[in-house]
Amino acid sequence: MSEKKAQKAEVQKEGQRPPSAGFKQLGRAFRYLRNYRNTAVIAVAALLISIFAQLLVPQMIQRILDAVAQGLALQQSGSVAAQETAMAVALQALSWSIALIVLFAVARGVFAFTQAFSAEKMSQGIAFDLRNDLFAKIQRLSFSYHDRNRTGQLMVRATDDVEKLRIFLGQGLLMLLQAVVLLVGALTLLIISNWRLTLVVLPILPIAFALFMTFGAISQPLFRKVQIKISALNTVLQESLAGIRVIKAFAREPHQQASFEHAADEAMHQQIAVARVMSFIFPLIFTVGGLGQVAILYFGGRQIIDSTLTIGEWQKFSIYLWYVFFPMGQLGFIIGQMSQASASADRIFEILDAQNEVMDRPGAQPLPAIQGEVEFRDVTFRYFNSGEPVLDAINFRAESGTTVALLGATGSGKTTIINLIPRFYDVSEGALLIDGYDVREVTIESLRRQIGIVLQETNLFTGSIRENIAFGRPDATDEEVSAAAQAAAAHDFIMQMPEGYATPVGERGTTLSGGQKQRIAIARALLLDPAILILDDSTSSVDVATEARIQHALDKLMEGRTSFVIAQRISTVLNADQILVLENGRIVAQGRHAELMESSPAYVEIYRSQLVEDAVAPADEAAAVTVG
Repeated sequence: MSEKKAQKAEVQKEGQRPPSAGFKQLGRAFRYLRNYRNTAVIAVAALLISIFAQLLVPQMIQRILDAVAQGLALQQSGSVAAQETAMAVALQALSWSIALIVLFAVARGVFAFTQAFSAEKMSQGIAFDLRNDLFAKIQRLSFSYHDRNRTGQLMVRATDDVEKLRIFLGQGLLMLLQAVVLLVGALTLLIISNWRLTLVVLPILPIAFALFMTFGAISQPLFRKVQIKISALNTVLQESLAGIRVIKAFAREPHQQASFEHAADEAMHQQIAVARVMSFIFPLIFTVGGLGQVAILYFGGRQIIDSTLTIGEWQKFSIYLWYVFFPMGQLGFIIGQMSQASASADRIFEILDAQNEVMDRPGAQPLPAIQGEVEFRDVTFRYFNSGEPVLDAINFRAESGTTVALLGATGSGKTTIINLIPRFYDVSEGALLIDGYDVREVTIESLRRQIGIVLQETNLFTGSIRENIAFGRPDATDEEVSAAAQAAAAHDFIMQMPEGYATPVGERGTTLSGGQKQRIAIARALLLDPAILILDDSTSSVDVATEARIQHALDKLMEGRTSFVIAQRISTVLNADQILVLENGRIVAQGRHAELMESSPAYVEIYRSQLVEDAVAPADEAAAVTVG
């Protein structure tokens, strides 16, 4: 039920944006055409030539019909010689007209192909640029943005929304130009051919355009809601696939199926609402066009009876009239497509315009090679800069090369502290200094390249084990990768695999155990040879024997590095140079283990309730390993 409420709230939130916003953003999307000027010029030129050839065909058809009618009339009057001469002239006109029609048809085919191919090439290029810009922006956006937005929604904007915008820019835009040029050209030729009969058609045009504008105003917000519903559907699908093991473990398949069916039902009903509008507008337009044709048949028939209009002229006028009504029908389709593209453009530029809360300041300088001294100076932090502080007036200094252990209950602020060091978030108040440099005054890349991180939730990428270890240093040698793996106690199990370091890890590392993934993540951080090392409960997924081996390696690797460790086991804190005990976002005690055992009741309680139960197990396990 909560998922349904969340989806409904999201729809209402997005629906609050003004309907016209999407049309403004669609204009911004046209700027991407600049990268493909030559291709666009070729497409437009080919389109205009094709339309020109199309507009000349009715002239040839008039000549054919008038030549045939004239030949038939001469057969019934005049001398035989005159009849033969007239027939020869008529046949010659007929032959030339047919030849020109064939020529124009070939020209239309060639230039229509050129136009279609160029338009597709241009639209695919625009989609390529949009997707790259979106991906680059999403990668740069701070954690706070991703905290507020679902993965499935971002995926839909980078795929389905971009595709809808691409289709309009590559096809709909040229179709719109074709409709306008053909409509204006045909209407001009109608006036030249028979202005009196054309006056019968003119009153229909403003009625049709009024219908188009009304349709666009109604359909644009409807198409936006369709995209929102599809985003919700995609979110359920993405989360279900990502958490398929948890779903199966808790036998929640029926619940997830119901959630998916609800999202699919919402999307279907919104699509039906759009179809209802489109199903109404097109018959209405064709009805208006049909009434116009009835009027033309009546008044055109009167002119034929009065001998002021020939059969050839009537046929030419009828074809040009079709060239007027056909673009009008196209405009109805194009406006629907433009409404879809407008809604998608709005959603795309919402991401491209999103403010990044953590970014390089103007004039930020690269951080030089650091020793690793870290100081929190009266730091307060609030998520999204509102509400109660998660961290409140944090003050401590970690000397270069020392180990700082963070202890506290869930929600006490341990993870938030280590997230501030590499600027995953920026402090709300106070300052965070590394070697005396305020981290907000240096470039983010130069800061993070000197910090090694092993997060509590291990994320591996599709590829080989070697590629995952060398993720932060793709240029690392095989020897360096192997050394990092050995230091993280990962080398032995890697070499037992059939392909060794070339073994694929599978999507999100599903082919590896939790402990194996954790050790690869540790090796990945160690390969950077960082001055600052952050271990967020990095041994939580391994058994005691493996933890003992990893901890032994980490003890050596932490020498000379400033290390921040979040752990629930006593082995990771006993030898720490400084222990910070956090409670409700505040430091309630700090010092070494022996000092805190004497001076801090809070630490003693954590020691007894969370850590002491593990104190015996490492010794027993280590003894077992020694005996083995």
